[in-house]
Amino acid sequence: MSAQLKPRSLSKSEHLGPLSWRLLVEWMQADGVISEEEAQRTIARCAQAESAQHPLLRLANVSMRRASDNKALDVELLTQWLAGRAGLDYLRIDPLKVDVGKVADTMSAAYAERHKVLPVQVLPNEVVVATAEPYVSDWVAEVERQTRRSVRRVVASPGEIHRYTAEFFALAKSVRSAMKSGGNSGGASFEQLVELGKSNKQLDANDQSVVQVVDWLWQYAFDQRASDIHLEPRREQGVIRFRIDGVLHPVYQMPMGVLNAMTARIKLLGRMDVIEKRRPQDGRIKTRNPSGDEVEMRISTLPTAFGEKMVMRIFDPDNAVKSLDELGFPPHDAVRWEQLVKRPHGIILVTGPTGSGKTTTLYSTLKRVATEEVNVSTVEDPIEMIEPAFNQTQVQPQLDFNFAQGLRALMRQDPDIIMVGEIRDLETA
Repeated sequence: MSAQLKPRSLSKSEHLGPLSWRLLVEWMQADGVISEEEAQRTIARCAQAESAQHPLLRLANVSMRRASDNKALDVELLTQWLAGRAGLDYLRIDPLKVDVGKVADTMSAAYAERHKVLPVQVLPNEVVVATAEPYVSDWVAEVERQTRRSVRRVVASPGEIHRYTAEFFALAKSVRSAMKSGGNSGGASFEQLVELGKSNKQLDANDQSVVQVVDWLWQYAFDQRASDIHLEPRREQGVIRFRIDGVLHPVYQMPMGVLNAMTARIKLLGRMDVIEKRRPQDGRIKTRNPSGDEVEMRISTLPTAFGEKMVMRIFDPDNAVKSLDELGFPPHDAVRWEQLVKRPHGIILVTGPTGSGKTTTLYSTLKRVATEEVNVSTVEDPIEMIEPAFNQTQVQPQLDFNFAQGLRALMRQDPDIIMVGEIRDLETA
Protein backbone atom coordinates (compact mmCIF):
# COMPACT_ATOMS: atom_id res chain seq x y z
CA MET A 1 0.00 0.00 0.00
CA SER A 2 1.38 3.42 -0.94
CA ALA A 3 2.42 5.72 1.87
CA GLN A 4 -0.27 8.29 1.26
CA LEU A 5 -3.01 5.72 1.78
CA LYS A 6 -1.97 4.54 5.23
CA PRO A 7 -4.60 5.42 7.81
CA ARG A 8 -3.29 7.95 10.24
CA SER A 9 -4.55 10.44 12.77
CA LEU A 10 -5.31 13.53 10.68
CA SER A 11 -6.46 16.77 12.23
CA LYS A 12 -9.31 18.26 10.25
CA SER A 13 -7.65 21.66 10.48
CA GLU A 14 -4.25 20.32 9.42
CA HIS A 15 -4.77 20.91 5.71
CA LEU A 16 -4.92 24.46 4.37
CA GLY A 17 -5.26 25.16 0.68
CA PRO A 18 -7.03 23.75 -2.38
CA LEU A 19 -8.18 20.16 -2.40
CA SER A 20 -6.81 17.40 -4.59
CA TRP A 21 -8.40 14.11 -5.51
CA ARG A 22 -5.51 12.17 -3.95
CA LEU A 23 -6.00 13.97 -0.64
CA LEU A 24 -9.73 13.29 -0.67
CA VAL A 25 -9.15 9.60 -1.36
CA GLU A 26 -6.72 9.46 1.56
CA TRP A 27 -9.20 11.14 3.88
CA MET A 28 -12.08 8.91 2.79
CA GLN A 29 -10.08 5.78 3.48
CA ALA A 30 -8.93 7.16 6.83
CA ASP A 31 -12.55 7.93 7.73
CA GLY A 32 -13.72 4.48 6.66
CA VAL A 33 -15.90 5.87 3.90
CA ILE A 34 -14.22 3.65 1.30
CA SER A 35 -12.20 0.47 1.59
CA GLU A 36 -8.50 0.15 0.82
CA GLU A 37 -9.31 -1.78 -2.35
CA GLU A 38 -11.70 0.97 -3.49
CA ALA A 39 -9.07 3.60 -2.76
CA GLN A 40 -6.48 1.76 -4.86
CA ARG A 41 -8.94 1.32 -7.72
CA THR A 42 -9.85 5.02 -7.62
CA ILE A 43 -6.21 6.11 -7.64
CA ALA A 44 -5.48 3.86 -10.61
CA ARG A 45 -8.37 5.31 -12.61
CA CYS A 46 -7.78 8.97 -11.74
CA ALA A 47 -4.03 8.72 -12.36
CA GLN A 48 -4.57 7.73 -15.97
CA ALA A 49 -5.13 11.31 -17.10
CA GLU A 50 -5.06 14.80 -15.66
CA SER A 51 -8.26 16.79 -15.41
CA ALA A 52 -9.21 20.39 -14.65
CA GLN A 53 -12.39 19.25 -12.91
CA HIS A 54 -12.92 19.98 -9.24
CA PRO A 55 -11.73 16.95 -7.21
CA LEU A 56 -15.26 16.22 -5.97
CA LEU A 57 -16.63 16.09 -9.51
CA ARG A 58 -13.75 13.94 -10.68
CA LEU A 59 -14.24 11.42 -7.89
CA ALA A 60 -18.00 11.38 -8.49
CA ASN A 61 -17.36 10.39 -12.12
CA VAL A 62 -15.30 7.40 -10.96
CA SER A 63 -18.37 5.94 -9.20
CA MET A 64 -16.69 4.95 -5.95
CA ARG A 65 -18.61 2.63 -3.66
CA ARG A 66 -19.24 3.36 0.00
CA ALA A 67 -17.80 0.72 2.28
CA SER A 68 -20.83 0.52 4.57
CA ASP A 69 -23.53 -0.25 2.00
CA ASN A 70 -21.80 -0.39 -1.42
CA LYS A 71 -23.78 2.68 -2.51
CA ALA A 72 -22.34 4.80 -5.31
CA LEU A 73 -20.82 8.01 -3.98
CA ASP A 74 -22.26 10.79 -6.12
CA VAL A 75 -21.20 14.42 -5.88
CA GLU A 76 -23.93 15.21 -3.33
CA LEU A 77 -22.82 12.47 -0.93
CA LEU A 78 -19.17 13.44 -1.39
CA THR A 79 -19.96 17.09 -0.69
CA GLN A 80 -21.92 16.18 2.43
CA TRP A 81 -19.01 14.11 3.71
CA LEU A 82 -16.53 16.91 2.99
CA ALA A 83 -18.69 19.46 4.82
CA GLY A 84 -18.83 17.24 7.89
CA ARG A 85 -15.08 16.67 7.83
CA ALA A 86 -14.43 20.41 7.55
CA GLY A 87 -16.87 21.20 10.37
CA LEU A 88 -19.11 23.32 8.14
CA ASP A 89 -22.78 23.09 7.19
CA TYR A 90 -23.72 21.42 3.91
CA LEU A 91 -26.05 23.37 1.61
CA ARG A 92 -27.94 22.18 -1.42
CA ILE A 93 -28.54 25.46 -3.21
CA ASP A 94 -32.24 26.16 -3.80
CA PRO A 95 -32.41 29.03 -6.31
CA LEU A 96 -36.01 29.73 -5.33
CA LYS A 97 -34.83 30.76 -1.86
CA VAL A 98 -32.02 33.05 -3.05
CA ASP A 99 -32.60 36.80 -3.31
CA VAL A 100 -30.55 37.25 -6.46
CA GLY A 101 -30.55 41.04 -6.29
CA LYS A 102 -29.08 41.09 -2.79
CA VAL A 103 -26.46 38.38 -3.22
CA ALA A 104 -25.22 39.86 -6.51
CA ASP A 105 -24.49 43.13 -4.70
CA THR A 106 -22.11 41.52 -2.21
CA MET A 107 -19.36 40.85 -4.76
CA SER A 108 -18.70 41.02 -8.48
CA ALA A 109 -19.17 38.08 -10.82
CA ALA A 110 -15.44 38.12 -11.59
CA TYR A 111 -14.56 37.92 -7.89
CA ALA A 112 -16.98 35.04 -7.33
CA GLU A 113 -15.61 33.12 -10.31
CA ARG A 114 -11.99 33.77 -9.33
CA HIS A 115 -12.45 32.42 -5.81
CA LYS A 116 -15.13 29.87 -6.83
CA VAL A 117 -17.57 31.06 -4.17
CA LEU A 118 -21.21 32.11 -4.32
CA PRO A 119 -23.14 34.26 -1.82
CA VAL A 120 -26.51 32.63 -1.15
CA GLN A 121 -28.03 34.71 1.66
CA VAL A 122 -27.60 38.25 2.94
CA LEU A 123 -28.70 38.96 6.52
CA PRO A 124 -28.43 42.24 8.46
CA ASN A 125 -25.18 41.19 10.14
CA GLU A 126 -24.10 38.17 8.12
CA VAL A 127 -23.58 36.97 4.57
CA VAL A 128 -23.71 33.24 3.85
CA VAL A 129 -21.26 32.15 1.16
CA ALA A 130 -21.14 28.72 -0.48
CA THR A 131 -17.79 27.19 -1.37
CA ALA A 132 -16.48 23.80 -2.50
CA GLU A 133 -13.04 24.56 -1.05
CA PRO A 134 -13.59 24.61 2.73
CA TYR A 135 -9.85 24.84 3.47
CA VAL A 136 -9.38 28.03 1.42
CA SER A 137 -10.45 31.16 3.28
CA ASP A 138 -8.14 33.93 2.08
CA TRP A 139 -11.13 35.72 0.52
CA VAL A 140 -13.19 35.94 3.72
CA ALA A 141 -11.57 39.06 5.22
CA GLU A 142 -12.03 41.04 2.02
CA VAL A 143 -15.71 40.12 1.71
CA GLU A 144 -16.30 41.02 5.35
CA ARG A 145 -14.65 44.38 4.80
CA GLN A 146 -16.62 45.13 1.63
CA THR A 147 -20.01 44.03 2.97
CA ARG A 148 -19.47 45.14 6.59
CA ARG A 149 -20.92 41.80 7.64
CA SER A 150 -19.44 38.63 9.03
CA VAL A 151 -19.07 35.73 6.61
CA ARG A 152 -20.50 32.29 7.34
CA ARG A 153 -19.15 29.66 4.99
CA VAL A 154 -21.16 26.63 3.89
CA VAL A 155 -20.09 23.78 1.62
CA ALA A 156 -21.99 23.19 -1.62
CA SER A 157 -21.47 21.11 -4.74
CA PRO A 158 -18.91 22.67 -7.12
CA GLY A 159 -21.29 22.02 -9.99
CA GLU A 160 -24.09 23.98 -8.33
CA ILE A 161 -21.75 26.84 -7.46
CA HIS A 162 -20.52 27.07 -11.06
CA ARG A 163 -24.02 26.91 -12.53
CA TYR A 164 -25.74 29.38 -10.24
CA THR A 165 -22.86 31.85 -10.28
CA ALA A 166 -23.42 32.24 -14.01
CA GLU A 167 -27.22 32.39 -13.70
CA PHE A 168 -27.50 34.74 -10.72
CA PHE A 169 -25.00 37.33 -11.88
CA ALA A 170 -26.25 37.25 -15.48
CA LEU A 171 -29.81 37.89 -14.29
CA ALA A 172 -28.75 40.72 -11.98
CA LYS A 173 -26.76 42.30 -14.82
CA SER A 174 -29.73 42.13 -17.20
CA VAL A 175 -32.06 43.71 -14.63
CA ARG A 176 -29.59 46.53 -13.95
CA SER A 177 -29.19 47.11 -17.70
CA ALA A 178 -32.96 47.21 -18.12
CA MET A 179 -33.21 49.79 -15.34
CA LYS A 180 -30.55 51.96 -16.98
CA SER A 181 -32.31 51.70 -20.34
CA GLY A 182 -35.36 53.46 -18.99
CA GLY A 183 -37.17 50.74 -17.09
CA ASN A 184 -37.95 53.18 -14.28
CA SER A 185 -39.82 55.47 -16.67
CA GLY A 186 -42.25 52.78 -17.81
CA GLY A 187 -43.82 54.72 -20.71
CA ALA A 188 -40.65 54.98 -22.78
CA SER A 189 -40.08 51.25 -22.54
CA PHE A 190 -43.65 50.56 -23.65
CA GLU A 191 -43.30 52.84 -26.67
CA GLN A 192 -40.01 51.26 -27.71
CA LEU A 193 -41.41 47.75 -27.38
CA VAL A 194 -44.59 48.65 -29.28
CA GLU A 195 -42.57 50.08 -32.18
CA LEU A 196 -40.27 47.08 -32.21
CA GLY A 197 -43.25 44.77 -32.20
CA LYS A 198 -44.71 46.52 -35.28
CA SER A 199 -41.46 46.44 -37.26
CA ASN A 200 -38.66 44.06 -38.07
CA LYS A 201 -35.98 46.26 -36.55
CA GLN A 202 -33.25 44.57 -34.59
CA LEU A 203 -33.41 45.13 -30.85
CA ASP A 204 -30.88 47.64 -29.59
CA ALA A 205 -28.65 46.95 -26.58
CA ASN A 206 -31.02 48.42 -24.03
CA ASP A 207 -34.05 46.49 -25.20
CA GLN A 208 -31.92 43.35 -25.39
CA SER A 209 -31.60 43.52 -21.61
CA VAL A 210 -35.36 43.15 -21.24
CA VAL A 211 -35.36 40.31 -23.75
CA GLN A 212 -32.65 38.53 -21.78
CA VAL A 213 -34.59 38.82 -18.53
CA VAL A 214 -37.73 37.38 -20.17
CA ASP A 215 -35.76 34.54 -21.77
CA TRP A 216 -34.08 33.78 -18.44
CA LEU A 217 -37.47 33.78 -16.72
CA TRP A 218 -38.89 31.17 -19.08
CA GLN A 219 -35.88 28.90 -19.11
CA TYR A 220 -35.64 29.09 -15.33
CA ALA A 221 -39.32 28.20 -15.00
CA PHE A 222 -38.88 25.20 -17.31
CA ASP A 223 -35.83 24.09 -15.35
CA GLN A 224 -37.76 24.28 -12.07
CA ARG A 225 -40.74 22.45 -13.64
CA ALA A 226 -43.08 25.31 -12.75
CA SER A 227 -46.70 25.09 -13.89
CA ASP A 228 -47.38 28.83 -13.66
CA ILE A 229 -45.39 32.09 -13.70
CA HIS A 230 -46.81 35.10 -11.85
CA LEU A 231 -45.69 38.69 -12.58
CA GLU A 232 -47.20 40.75 -9.78
CA PRO A 233 -47.03 44.55 -9.42
CA ARG A 234 -46.70 46.00 -5.92
CA ARG A 235 -46.60 49.55 -4.61
CA GLU A 236 -42.80 49.88 -4.75
CA GLN A 237 -41.54 46.83 -6.64
CA GLY A 238 -42.55 43.92 -8.81
CA VAL A 239 -42.59 40.31 -7.65
CA ILE A 240 -42.06 37.15 -9.70
CA ARG A 241 -43.39 33.86 -8.33
CA PHE A 242 -43.45 30.29 -9.67
CA ARG A 243 -46.06 27.66 -8.86
CA ILE A 244 -44.26 24.36 -8.32
CA ASP A 245 -46.13 21.24 -7.18
CA GLY A 246 -49.16 23.39 -6.39
CA VAL A 247 -47.33 25.89 -4.16
CA LEU A 248 -46.24 29.43 -5.10
CA HIS A 249 -42.57 30.29 -4.48
CA PRO A 250 -41.10 33.84 -4.62
CA VAL A 251 -38.33 33.96 -7.22
CA TYR A 252 -37.26 37.55 -7.73
CA GLN A 253 -38.10 41.14 -6.82
CA MET A 254 -37.38 43.95 -9.26
CA PRO A 255 -38.23 47.62 -9.92
CA MET A 256 -41.72 48.18 -11.25
CA GLY A 257 -40.38 49.70 -14.47
CA VAL A 258 -38.53 46.50 -15.32
CA LEU A 259 -41.59 44.37 -14.53
CA ASN A 260 -43.72 46.64 -16.74
CA ALA A 261 -41.24 46.28 -19.59
CA MET A 262 -41.27 42.49 -19.17
CA THR A 263 -45.07 42.45 -19.17
CA ALA A 264 -45.15 44.54 -22.35
CA ARG A 265 -42.60 42.30 -24.03
CA ILE A 266 -44.58 39.17 -23.24
CA LYS A 267 -47.84 40.78 -24.40
CA LEU A 268 -46.23 41.58 -27.74
CA LEU A 269 -45.10 38.00 -28.18
CA GLY A 270 -48.59 36.83 -27.24
CA ARG A 271 -50.18 39.15 -29.85
CA MET A 272 -51.99 41.11 -27.18
CA ASP A 273 -52.74 44.84 -27.02
CA VAL A 274 -49.76 46.38 -25.21
CA ILE A 275 -51.44 49.76 -24.74
CA GLU A 276 -54.63 48.34 -23.21
CA LYS A 277 -54.12 47.88 -19.48
CA ARG A 278 -57.63 48.60 -18.20
CA ARG A 279 -59.25 45.27 -19.04
CA PRO A 280 -58.22 41.61 -18.82
CA GLN A 281 -56.62 40.02 -21.87
CA ASP A 282 -55.66 36.52 -22.96
CA GLY A 283 -52.93 35.33 -25.29
CA ARG A 284 -50.68 32.42 -26.21
CA ILE A 285 -46.96 32.01 -26.81
CA LYS A 286 -44.99 29.09 -28.19
CA THR A 287 -41.34 28.72 -27.24
CA ARG A 288 -38.89 25.92 -26.52
CA ASN A 289 -37.63 24.38 -23.31
CA PRO A 290 -33.94 23.61 -22.62
CA SER A 291 -34.39 20.20 -24.29
CA GLY A 292 -35.51 21.86 -27.51
CA ASP A 293 -39.12 20.68 -27.24
CA GLU A 294 -41.92 23.08 -28.09
CA VAL A 295 -43.74 24.51 -25.07
CA GLU A 296 -46.97 26.48 -25.16
CA MET A 297 -47.86 29.12 -22.59
CA ARG A 298 -51.32 30.56 -21.99
CA ILE A 299 -51.16 34.19 -20.88
CA SER A 300 -53.71 36.06 -18.80
CA THR A 301 -53.56 39.67 -17.61
CA LEU A 302 -55.66 41.40 -14.96
CA PRO A 303 -55.73 45.08 -13.91
CA THR A 304 -54.86 45.51 -10.22
CA ALA A 305 -54.44 48.45 -7.85
CA PHE A 306 -50.72 48.76 -8.65
CA GLY A 307 -50.66 47.81 -12.31
CA GLU A 308 -51.19 44.94 -14.69
CA LYS A 309 -50.77 41.46 -13.22
CA MET A 310 -49.80 38.64 -15.56
CA VAL A 311 -50.00 34.87 -15.16
CA MET A 312 -48.47 32.44 -17.64
CA ARG A 313 -49.70 28.85 -17.53
CA ILE A 314 -47.03 26.50 -18.91
CA PHE A 315 -48.07 23.50 -20.98
CA ASP A 316 -44.92 21.46 -21.35
CA PRO A 317 -45.56 18.25 -23.33
CA ASP A 318 -43.02 16.47 -21.13
CA ASN A 319 -45.11 17.28 -18.06
CA ALA A 320 -48.67 17.60 -19.34
CA VAL A 321 -49.21 14.01 -20.46
CA LYS A 322 -47.87 11.31 -18.19
CA SER A 323 -48.56 7.64 -17.77
CA LEU A 324 -51.04 6.85 -15.04
CA ASP A 325 -48.20 5.36 -13.01
CA GLU A 326 -46.43 8.74 -13.03
CA LEU A 327 -49.38 10.77 -11.74
CA GLY A 328 -48.37 10.25 -8.13
CA PHE A 329 -51.56 8.61 -6.86
CA PRO A 330 -51.24 6.58 -3.65
CA PRO A 331 -51.55 2.85 -4.48
CA HIS A 332 -55.14 2.59 -3.22
CA ASP A 333 -56.27 5.67 -5.16
CA ALA A 334 -54.45 4.49 -8.30
CA VAL A 335 -56.35 1.19 -8.24
CA ARG A 336 -59.63 3.02 -7.64
CA TRP A 337 -58.97 5.42 -10.52
CA GLU A 338 -58.15 2.53 -12.88
CA GLN A 339 -61.43 0.86 -11.94
CA LEU A 340 -63.41 4.04 -12.60
CA VAL A 341 -61.76 4.67 -15.96
CA LYS A 342 -62.40 1.11 -17.18
CA ARG A 343 -66.15 1.29 -16.57
CA PRO A 344 -68.11 1.28 -19.87
CA HIS A 345 -70.59 3.96 -18.76
CA GLY A 346 -70.81 6.82 -16.28
CA ILE A 347 -69.46 10.26 -15.46
CA ILE A 348 -66.34 11.30 -13.52
CA LEU A 349 -66.15 14.81 -12.02
CA VAL A 350 -62.64 16.14 -11.40
CA THR A 351 -62.37 19.21 -9.18
CA GLY A 352 -59.56 21.08 -7.47
CA PRO A 353 -57.76 24.45 -7.26
CA THR A 354 -55.47 25.88 -9.91
CA GLY A 355 -52.28 23.88 -10.30
CA SER A 356 -53.59 20.83 -8.46
CA GLY A 357 -53.19 18.52 -11.47
CA LYS A 358 -56.67 18.35 -13.01
CA THR A 359 -55.46 18.91 -16.57
CA THR A 360 -52.54 16.51 -16.23
CA THR A 361 -54.79 13.81 -14.76
CA LEU A 362 -57.46 14.17 -17.45
CA TYR A 363 -55.11 14.34 -20.43
CA SER A 364 -53.07 11.40 -19.16
CA THR A 365 -56.20 9.34 -18.63
CA LEU A 366 -57.69 10.22 -22.01
CA LYS A 367 -54.38 9.41 -23.68
CA ARG A 368 -54.58 5.96 -22.08
CA VAL A 369 -58.08 5.19 -23.35
CA ALA A 370 -57.83 6.92 -26.77
CA THR A 371 -57.36 3.84 -28.92
CA GLU A 372 -58.30 3.44 -32.57
CA GLU A 373 -61.54 1.74 -31.53
CA VAL A 374 -63.02 4.76 -29.71
CA ASN A 375 -63.90 8.37 -30.52
CA VAL A 376 -62.54 10.70 -27.82
CA SER A 377 -63.88 14.26 -28.05
CA THR A 378 -63.35 17.32 -25.86
CA VAL A 379 -64.92 20.75 -25.37
CA GLU A 380 -62.43 23.12 -23.77
CA ASP A 381 -61.79 26.79 -23.04
CA PRO A 382 -59.08 27.04 -24.15
CA ILE A 383 -57.57 23.87 -25.63
CA GLU A 384 -54.75 23.45 -23.17
CA MET A 385 -52.68 20.90 -25.08
CA ILE A 386 -53.05 19.70 -28.65
CA GLU A 387 -53.32 15.91 -28.69
CA PRO A 388 -53.61 14.17 -32.11
CA ALA A 389 -55.55 11.25 -30.63
CA PHE A 390 -58.44 13.52 -29.52
CA ASN A 391 -61.08 15.51 -31.41
CA GLN A 392 -60.75 18.82 -29.59
CA THR A 393 -63.16 21.76 -29.78
CA GLN A 394 -62.71 25.20 -28.23
CA VAL A 395 -65.69 27.28 -27.11
CA GLN A 396 -65.97 30.78 -28.55
CA PRO A 397 -68.27 32.99 -26.47
CA GLN A 398 -67.92 35.89 -28.94
CA LEU A 399 -69.60 33.65 -31.53
CA ASP A 400 -72.23 32.49 -29.03
CA PHE A 401 -70.65 29.02 -28.97
CA ASN A 402 -70.49 27.93 -25.33
CA PHE A 403 -69.99 24.65 -23.48
CA ALA A 404 -73.65 23.69 -23.67
CA GLN A 405 -73.81 24.20 -27.44
CA GLY A 406 -70.51 22.40 -27.93
CA LEU A 407 -71.76 19.46 -25.89
CA ARG A 408 -75.00 19.26 -27.88
CA ALA A 409 -73.01 19.27 -31.13
CA LEU A 410 -70.69 16.55 -29.86
CA MET A 411 -73.62 14.28 -29.06
CA ARG A 412 -74.33 14.16 -32.80
CA GLN A 413 -70.71 13.18 -33.56
CA ASP A 414 -70.97 9.54 -32.46
CA PRO A 415 -68.74 10.01 -29.37
CA ASP A 416 -67.53 7.23 -27.10
CA ILE A 417 -65.81 9.45 -24.52
CA ILE A 418 -66.41 13.17 -23.92
CA MET A 419 -64.40 15.55 -21.77
CA VAL A 420 -66.04 18.85 -20.83
CA GLY A 421 -63.52 21.43 -19.65
CA GLU A 422 -65.86 23.25 -17.28
CA ILE A 423 -69.44 23.05 -16.07
CA ARG A 424 -70.32 26.73 -15.93
CA ASP A 425 -74.11 26.66 -16.03
CA LEU A 426 -77.15 24.52 -15.43
CA GLU A 427 -77.64 23.82 -19.12
CA THR A 428 -74.16 22.28 -19.44
CA ALA A 429 -74.71 20.22 -16.28
